[in-house]
Parts: sequence; structure tokens; C-alpha cells
Amino acid sequence: MLYKFKSKVAADLIMLEPNGRRILQLIGKDPAAAKGVIIPEQMPAAIAALEAAVAQEAAELAAARAPDDGREPLPPLAALPISLRQRAKPFIDMLRRCQAAGEPIVWG
Repeated sequence: MLYKFKSKVAADLIMLEPNGRRILQLIGKDPAAAKGVIIPEQMPAAIAALEAAVAQEAAELAAARAPDDGREPLPPLAALPISLRQRAKPFIDMLRRCQAAGEPIVWG
């Protein structure tokens, strides 16, 4: 399944099901809904939630990379899976653009 996010002021954003589901969960939307909308009034909270999740993941990664606690350090960043920061950036950009224009984002 794919999630396709659409808006009048931004290009369509397509995400694979696991990534779209995670993004929707983080912003408090029901990922099981076949269709949905994010209105401009909800966008500041959605942006803040995504940025907080990105910061938390970055802090966890930084802590895991620290070899000072006797654990094996993580491999180089290039060997790690794609981060939430990379997955969320286009969606955050879309949210900001739509918020500035006062336009909703729909999916379905």
C-alpha cells in the first residue's frame, strides 16, 4: 500500500506504507483511515511532533554511537538504515508550505 499526500500548493508526496503509517501516527492521525485531511490549524502541532521525534531519534543514535560504555559502537552512518529525519523532511516541508498558504493536505 502507498500513502499519497496531496495539496494545491505542493507536489504530491508518496510514501510506502510503513513510512506513511509512522508519519501519520507521529502527528496523531489514524493511519488505518483510507482517507484523511490535515487542516492548516493542525499543521504547527504536526510539525512540532515530527521535529520532536526526529530529535529524539537523533539523540538515541548519538547515545548508541558512543563507545564509552563498553558496547560495540555502531557502524558508520552510511551503513545504517534511512533515518526518520530523512523520511520526515519532505513531509515537514510540505506541511510548512501548506500552512503558509492556508491549504490542507489530503491523503487517500
